[in-house]
Amino acid sequence: MEVLDNASLGFLVIFIATLFIFGELMVKAKGIFAVIGIVIMTMYFSYHLTATASIWVILLYIVGLLLIIFDGKVTTDGTIALIGLLMMILGLALPAPSIMYGVLVAMALIVAAPTSYLFTKVFPPRNMWSKMTLKERLTGDLGYNSMNADYKDLVGKTGVTKTSFRPTGTVEIEGKLYSATTDNQWMDTEQKVKVISVDGTRIVVVPEV
Repeated sequence: MEVLDNASLGFLVIFIATLFIFGELMVKAKGIFAVIGIVIMTMYFSYHLTATASIWVILLYIVGLLLIIFDGKVTTDGTIALIGLLMMILGLALPAPSIMYGVLVAMALIVAAPTSYLFTKVFPPRNMWSKMTLKERLTGDLGYNSMNADYKDLVGKTGVTKTSFRPTGTVEIEGKLYSATTDNQWMDTEQKVKVISVDGTRIVVVPEV
């Protein structure tokens, strides 16, 4: 396997191995992608690692991968996954025979990991990454209460100012109090108003004609 002395071939090997390993995390490949990726990655490690460095470097890589899986299933905010990715990069770069070689294999991991998402265009995707990629919408159908959706329903309704507007204040609409603005118009209390627009939780009212 002397071909692995070439940094460019090292880049290609890590790219392909990472592509299949992360592809297994992205899609339901029944373990086939994992086996391919692990076999190719084992070739890299078995060639470059020494007896003294093999255990802790491999552990660094494996723990990093486990952190990414943990983030995808539990925390889903990407923070732990980023730490895991850095650990995997170190695990690949440290046994490299030169700095340039280490930089190339690190780049191979960074490029291949997001590229593996393309597998979802062909194979059934896993749902463990749905929250991280913002695919799950927080709607009432999924059991969530959306405050913004409730505010949108206020457009066109009328109410009464309960404080002076300079230009913001409190308005009562259908028995509930809301913070609103008149967009630079001043109004007194107990004045009838109408909701003309809502942007998030920002309610804009005007005097009712």
